[in-house]
Amino acid sequence: MIKEIILVGYSGHAYVAAEALLASGKKLAGYLEKKPLVNNPLKLDYLGFEENEKILEQIVNFEFFPAIGSNSIRAKVYNQLLNAGKTFINAIHPSANLSKYVELGTGILICRGSNINPFASIGNGVIINTGAIIEHECMIADFAHIAPGAVMAGDVSVGAYSFIGANAVIKEGVKIGSNVIIGAGAVVLRDVPDNKIVVGNPAKIIMK
Repeated sequence: MIKEIILVGYSGHAYVAAEALLASGKKLAGYLEKKPLVNNPLKLDYLGFEENEKILEQIVNFEFFPAIGSNSIRAKVYNQLLNAGKTFINAIHPSANLSKYVELGTGILICRGSNINPFASIGNGVIINTGAIIEHECMIADFAHIAPGAVMAGDVSVGAYSFIGANAVIKEGVKIGSNVIIGAGAVVLRDVPDNKIVVGNPAKIIMK
């Protein structure tokens, strides 16, 4: 029996995840938020708030998707529900192109037109946004976000919670640390340590 899916979070980012799930033949049971939302374009049922233990006890025989754009909040919700015994599904749009040799965690969003090549590894809760390119042997750690049009050349690693901005380019073999922000359009030619903000072409560190 195919389980219905509950979205955790329901705003702009969730709409993208929902569309990917629906396009791949999944069925949505509803959403979890602090309160019911007036803006409900997909007409989903409100099921309660994930921090309410009684609500979670009542929600059984469903799979979950962490439909939250913030890396840190997405990680918090993912771990909370995982500890509560819930399971996560990946939202992979049918137009995305994945090698059969890609290693995937859970709770991952892979958007329209993205490409992931052989022996790449994508961690839990990662976002691979629209049209992003993840080349061979790249490693994207948990709860990172690769924004639209970004390009990871071969053997790039991206640390946990890092954000790679739209249309950024990371040179082959470069290592991006954890909690790093790479600005939109940046061209990164050298390794970036943890907890840095990097912008420009060629990219330079501007602050912690």
